[in-house]
Amino acid sequence: MRIAHYLKRGQVRVGVVKGGVLYDPHESGLAPAGSTIDSLLASGGLEKLAKSGDKLTSGRRTPVSKVKLGPPILSPEKILLVAINYHSHSKEQNIKPPEFPYFFTKFRSALLGPGDQILLPRVSTKVDWEVELAVIIGKGGKYISRDRALDHVAGYTVANDISFRDLQYPPGWPEKLNPLGMNWVKGKALDSSLPLGPWLVTKDEIPDPQNLDLHLRVNGETKQDSSTSDMVFDVATLIEYASAGITLKPGDVISTGTPLGVALWGDRRFLADGDLVEAEVEGIGVLRNPVKREK
Repeated sequence: MRIAHYLKRGQVRVGVVKGGVLYDPHESGLAPAGSTIDSLLASGGLEKLAKSGDKLTSGRRTPVSKVKLGPPILSPEKILLVAINYHSHSKEQNIKPPEFPYFFTKFRSALLGPGDQILLPRVSTKVDWEVELAVIIGKGGKYISRDRALDHVAGYTVANDISFRDLQYPPGWPEKLNPLGMNWVKGKALDSSLPLGPWLVTKDEIPDPQNLDLHLRVNGETKQDSSTSDMVFDVATLIEYASAGITLKPGDVISTGTPLGVALWGDRRFLADGDLVEAEVEGIGVLRNPVKREK
């Protein structure tokens, strides 16, 4: 099932997407009034909705192209992202893959939905892209074993880890090394730096998250073209490692890293005002976001 957030009369609603048409499960009696994907995950209602989605026979049918979609998760407690988790991405930087997953974080203020503007902030001139497969946690837990990790997944979506390279790497890098290393917060977690969407695809539709093609285009030009099979650490390993000492909650987001093809290690043509970025993951869809210079 593909399930999304959309705006109706200024309120966020839950919609089920089938063949380019959006159905409101509340109108069919399949979700409580005022539900969000976040609340359905917390109550276990999303799994019930996925099992009864074929009963969406009543209510209004709206073309997806006619509604404004939001990010498929509105208020995650945790947003975890993984650095250098593709062999190709480590090769383009001429470094060895890490021995263990390396996580960094973003804030809820980073979240964008489909069509929302990626801001080029006044404090950065080197704004980069990173297409990623994002995992949405459905069942919480701590010290989750690898062999049970996928049982805790609600579904998957497309993420674009927008990065600010001139902030991520301190002045003079790498000749003048900062003893504290890269600046992960300022270089990754500014406002409007994590487009998610266009919807959440439940895990039953993606039985193997390690065999999905990924693409990213800027103004129609392909910048990234790879597969999740190139991951250093697979989804199950990431969940196991992340949950060791950290309690994962329903709605938490784990973004699983990006392959080669970012601007910093390529042609260094960073995002510019007026660009259109399209991030795509096989089996999920295309996440489109325009780029706008912050005033």
